[in-house]
Amino acid sequence: MPQSSRYSDERVEQLLAELVQVLEKNRTPTDLSLMVLGNMITNLINTSIAPAQRRSLARSFAEALQASIREDKAH
Repeated sequence: MPQSSRYSDERVEQLLAELVQVLEKNRTPTDLSLMVLGNMITNLINTSIAPAQRRSLARSFAEALQASIREDKAH
């Protein structure tokens, strides 16, 4: 069941487009993009979330990420 967000789809899409634009502007390969985004997530969790909540949030994030991955053959 999808979760509702307190943020509008438009706001989410705007930020996503800006992040993609930065990565494309720098011709960032996929592996480096994943490293940078992963480091950003780690930094956000470590600096913005209480220590007692970090592992739980990281686990929930990882589960949501896995659930969002498509199995189609598009590349």
